[in-house]
Amino acid sequence: MNRHGSIILVKPARLEEYKRLHAAVWPEVLRVIEQANIRNYSIYHRQLDDGQHCLFSYFEYAGSDFAADMASLASHPVTQRWWALCLPCLIPLASRAPEEIWAGMEELFHLD
Repeated sequence: MNRHGSIILVKPARLEEYKRLHAAVWPEVLRVIEQANIRNYSIYHRQLDDGQHCLFSYFEYAGSDFAADMASLASHPVTQRWWALCLPCLIPLASRAPEEIWAGMEELFHLD
């Protein structure tokens, strides 16, 4: 299993919309996430000292082909409809990798 953490900003005017979406994630979206071998997925919000709203995500990947599972998840029609609602709420970091929406973070410590 591999652990993944990532970060993104959220538009202040769209924060409540993003929270509402994630308070009632569509069951179909949850199934697609599970089919992509993602487990223990969490998203956290924090308003930073400069006023920006930041989201942190964490999940565990339990599969054997991360790239293939992420491509399958991204191409699924239900994921595309979900992202059409969520992505307009977000501000990707300029420093992210070219293929990323959420910027990956380096794991520095984990207590089993």
